[in-house]
Amino acid sequence: MDKNVANSEKPGEISGDDTFQIACFSVDDLLCGVDINLVQEINRNLAITQVPLSREYVVGIMNLRGRIVSVINLGKKLGLSPCQLGIQSRVIIVNWEDEYIGLLVERIKEVVTLTKQDIAPPPSNLEGNKARYFTGAYRHRDELISILDVKAVLTED
Repeated sequence: MDKNVANSEKPGEISGDDTFQIACFSVDDLLCGVDINLVQEINRNLAITQVPLSREYVVGIMNLRGRIVSVINLGKKLGLSPCQLGIQSRVIIVNWEDEYIGLLVERIKEVVTLTKQDIAPPPSNLEGNKARYFTGAYRHRDELISILDVKAVLTED
């Protein structure tokens, strides 16, 4: 069984340990974080091949050391402004159900350590549909980090 799933209450949710880390990144004007246990790597290789007839949020595929990885424009998937390819853009490779999926983000921020008790409900400024993609929020310094629910992002259309 995947170690990430074994330590989670449900697949894609924050692990049951008291202290954990999230990798933070920007999408549109939203600061997001994802459980670091789900992150395989953060890649700056943006050599992405478009795939005809794919869903609108699929940027394409990339080759990761011989492994084909589908890349999702996280901005489009979340109903925000699409992430643009640029000098600070990165692809966060997540290991989901034994498959690597790339999440295109605008820029990487930092890794933050927190506890489950630090997490508040998702911010109210996330309109109805968008809120389903987040498990909660965390106030870090003067910023609010919306915690991404990878399961919701990768299993819903």
